[in-house]
Amino acid sequence: MVSAVVSTGRVTVASFFGVSHGRDRGARGRPPPDGTCAYAGLRTRGTVGVVITRIRGYALPGGEYADLYADGDRWTTDPVPGATLVGEGWLVPGLVDAHTHPGAAAPGQPMDAELLREQLHQHVDAGVTLIRSPGLPGEPPPWFGEDPDVPRARHAGPWLAQHGQFFDGWGRRAAHDELPALAAAQAARTGWAKIIADWRVGDSAVPVDVLRAVVREVHAAGGRVAVHSQHPEGGAAAVAAGVDSLEHGMCLDSDLLARMAAQGTALTPTLSTITASLGRREKEPDSPARTWYLSGARVHGALTAAAAEAGVRVLAGTDSLPHGGIVAEIRALLAAGVQPHDALAAASWSARAYLGLGGLEPGAPADAVVYDRDPRAEPDQLADPAAVVLRGRCVRRRG
Repeated sequence: MVSAVVSTGRVTVASFFGVSHGRDRGARGRPPPDGTCAYAGLRTRGTVGVVITRIRGYALPGGEYADLYADGDRWTTDPVPGATLVGEGWLVPGLVDAHTHPGAAAPGQPMDAELLREQLHQHVDAGVTLIRSPGLPGEPPPWFGEDPDVPRARHAGPWLAQHGQFFDGWGRRAAHDELPALAAAQAARTGWAKIIADWRVGDSAVPVDVLRAVVREVHAAGGRVAVHSQHPEGGAAAVAAGVDSLEHGMCLDSDLLARMAAQGTALTPTLSTITASLGRREKEPDSPARTWYLSGARVHGALTAAAAEAGVRVLAGTDSLPHGGIVAEIRALLAAGVQPHDALAAASWSARAYLGLGGLEPGAPADAVVYDRDPRAEPDQLADPAAVVLRGRCVRRRG
């Protein structure tokens, strides 16, 4: 079992239609009795109470042996007497969930700060130290992405959609001529903007010239554009516009993969969530929506594997409840035929680099997950990390 060290509130395991179960995390800064990172009486440097964390082992992606110390929130190879060895084995840069929407119990519901923290704790339990939220149910609280017990974060603020599309209660609707300025303003604030390019079967997709204008204005503001698409027209328009990341990408024409690779458009396939719905959709009565979903979801794994083979940067993202499902997404990538090294990269060093963070090298942010054995060769290791280090602090440790 993996347990919490620095945390608040409760961990809740829930689904849209399930029953919630929780366990007390205890007061902030007070470790629970099981599986703690026990720091009592250890040497500190600088600020009183700051413990120097040490990890050592074979550091991915290269596999070279490394002995790393967390000097504050940065890795160093300079030895620190009295540092605490919290994990030894195979070292992976902190995991990344590049597509998650924490803070609400169901689509359309408002931001709930307490629930937000609980769901972020679920991510940390799985080894996630960085998330990207391409769309949030509301303005996040100031501690989002900052407090020591929650992952670092990148986000795109509210979803931007055409009138009559997307979930009621979430995002902002705008006319085509309003989208570029709205997206640029959001990206100037948070670094990202998210456009819903298509929605239901039969809905019109955002035209390619509008998406091009969005990309142009957002890039001029120093930001990046993520686009939701699950239909051929929206995906084709997004690729033609040169967006920075395509979210889901279901029903995408595989002939577009080479262009995505060449121009640097990433794909976040949210594969585990899309394929998990297949069984339910197959039991539905025949309808255009059922036909659309089955035709796209049944080949989505093959499309994802082809994207990786074509050189497209694939990002692991869950888009699911309960949160903390990054291991399921890595397993889905593996099942689809993505090579083990690439599947783990999509949830670790490649995703971190894409979002502007380094890995396990001196000067990089001090995030890591430690496993007993190489998780590329033994994927079951992913569900049982020996330790999780976030911002230089051991926040989870196997009991």
